[in-house]
Amino acid sequence: MNALPSAINPASVGLTTRRATELLTGWLRQGGLMAVVVLYTLFAALPFGWIATMSVRTTSEISARHFAWPEQWHWEKFRIAWVDSNFAQYFWNSALVVVSAVAIVTLLGAAAAHCLARYNFRGNRLVYFILFSSIVFPPQIILISLFQVLVEYDLYNSRLGLTLVYVSLQLPMTVYLLESFFARIPQDLFDAAKIDGYSDFEIFWRIVLPVGMPAIATTIILNFIQLWNEFLFAVVLLSDQDKRTLPIGIRAYMGDYFQDIGMIATGMMIAVIPVVILYAFFSEKLIQGMTAGAVK
Repeated sequence: MNALPSAINPASVGLTTRRATELLTGWLRQGGLMAVVVLYTLFAALPFGWIATMSVRTTSEISARHFAWPEQWHWEKFRIAWVDSNFAQYFWNSALVVVSAVAIVTLLGAAAAHCLARYNFRGNRLVYFILFSSIVFPPQIILISLFQVLVEYDLYNSRLGLTLVYVSLQLPMTVYLLESFFARIPQDLFDAAKIDGYSDFEIFWRIVLPVGMPAIATTIILNFIQLWNEFLFAVVLLSDQDKRTLPIGIRAYMGDYFQDIGMIATGMMIAVIPVVILYAFFSEKLIQGMTAGAVK
């Protein structure tokens, strides 16, 4: 005679059902998150890909079929832009002005942020408040004043003058970002450095800068992108063609009655390459700097 089947334990059935529900919920949550990431990636990447395809198509081809894949790849457009349209000179001007401005802003901003974060002198918070207040107002309101100052000191229509303007524009934000990061550096590091005989400059150069490199890299990328794409101050403060920066050079393809869309896309691709290279080198530091204050 066969034995009767054993009774099913309701508790084990409930536990199994609960585990299956939690597993399904986790899959749905991860799937939803992945869907959001994929959609955002497409949202950010597709315009870049569209510009890349237009950069090797002529304006007539783009006008006929806006979103078509290139039937013929016109790589000679990059040579035309670089040589015939003087983009080589524009690129050099942008590189010289922006790299110089970012280097000066980084050093001055880091030094000022270190002083505001570490030294309790009279007027410390007043200086910080003035710097922070300058971030609130749009920089366009000082354009006429800057123009008059540069003309007065013979800095109008010069790369040096534009570099100094860029430094003044980005310095407050740089100090604001770095000050909060430097304030979290443990005081024990500075006390140990003092015991070892480090001077204030050595503490800044050998401790603050290496420890604060994630935040510094973040400001480098943000400042570089902001200044590399800056147009308003450059177009107002530069008049000679041989001193133009890349955004002004791209504007040369925009006329009152005709816009060379194909060459505009080519110029944009030339301009975006340094930003992509910079981000590729500093992306890890950028993420570290942006998340540095999230976890104690």
